[in-house]
Amino acid sequence: MTYTKKIIFAILMVSLPLVSFAQNGINSPYSRYGFGIMADRSMGFNKGMGGVAMGFRDGQSINVANPASYSAVDSLTALFDLGLSLYNANFKMGDLQSNAKNSSFDYFAFHFRATKGLGIAVGILPFSNINYNFSSTPQKTEGSDKFTSAESFTGEGGLHQVFLGAGIQVFEPLSIGFNLSYLYGSYKHSINQTFNEAYIYSTQRIYSADISSYMLDLGLQYSFKLNKKDKITFGAAYSLGHDINDTATRTTGSTKDGEKSDTITNAFQFPHIISAGLTYSHGTKWNVGTDFEIQKWNNVKFPTQTNDDNYISKKNILNDRIKIALGASYTPSEISSNYFNRITYKFGGYYSKSYANADLTNTISDKPYEFGLSAGVTLPITSRHLWHNTPKLNISFQWVHANIPYLNGNTQNNLKENYLKLCLGLTFSERWFYKWKVQ
Repeated sequence: MTYTKKIIFAILMVSLPLVSFAQNGINSPYSRYGFGIMADRSMGFNKGMGGVAMGFRDGQSINVANPASYSAVDSLTALFDLGLSLYNANFKMGDLQSNAKNSSFDYFAFHFRATKGLGIAVGILPFSNINYNFSSTPQKTEGSDKFTSAESFTGEGGLHQVFLGAGIQVFEPLSIGFNLSYLYGSYKHSINQTFNEAYIYSTQRIYSADISSYMLDLGLQYSFKLNKKDKITFGAAYSLGHDINDTATRTTGSTKDGEKSDTITNAFQFPHIISAGLTYSHGTKWNVGTDFEIQKWNNVKFPTQTNDDNYISKKNILNDRIKIALGASYTPSEISSNYFNRITYKFGGYYSKSYANADLTNTISDKPYEFGLSAGVTLPITSRHLWHNTPKLNISFQWVHANIPYLNGNTQNNLKENYLKLCLGLTFSERWFYKWKVQ
């Protein structure tokens, strides 16, 4: 076993318990909405570039966001990619604030060329995360100055996807591809109401579901050569919207009346997602790209509780999610004897409109949003004066700000969240398919 393969084996053995332990990397009240906080599909190579991916293809990175890029891998290369993140979050509402630290498993993927012009990829990614625990201050109950009640809110869960993808080069400028994923997971949201007097009956409501479905992503890339070194690559991707034939359950219980349950069959839908972008490349030195994405969450049905306490599934519960990203990378020289010239330097940012909707009354003029800035490096982790087929360590820092206004009674509140993320990714490039000649 070669030295690099020993490293790969060791990393995989270490990562297995991390995958099971560090599934959830957020601690946010925003994860109450929809399927939770949406995970991005960025990998180690583009986390430092604001997640730009649609037009990116180099054969030395696994670009899950656009499966058409899989066709770029060469005939001798097998790629492994593993990513983890560490989070520090700050939550603030008026004069109240708190901090939380967390970690998450980001992804694992394997990529190789099956035959000429055909690349295959498999892996696992998070799709969404749910994790929160907060409570309201005691309030006087209606019609009484003596009794007070308080509510506590907890949630946990999230969705993950295991995918198999392929990308094929139709002819030299054009590649197409797909990812077929198994989407699975669950969520559980609990609301507990308690009173200051023990003889008053407390109540609890639990909203839960187990999700098991599929995702189908289609991708396309087309490259325009401007000259020998410069090219522009257009990329696009589409995720198929469809019904998720799973059941949502609301369980209501009290210390007086016991429990009762309400269920909704065929309670969920998955949205249509459309992405497009351009990347300009100058040889192996510069890559500059921009992406646009829209997720049509407003047109899908999702469980909700009506004002008259009915539990139904309907549309217009969530917002359409829109994201714009811009990023760049720079490598002074891939084959330089100077180590610092072989480092890739990255920076980028994005702005998005969140799909979380805390204003079902449509009376708040402010809209939910999120934006982030990122920077990072890709470090070769061997002393070889080569870039291709060299193990790489991707390090990126991300700062994210989110703001979702909502109504509390007749008062508008803005809960602001700030995240500082350290993202680590390991990419191994092995020449597994090299044919040795015997003389």
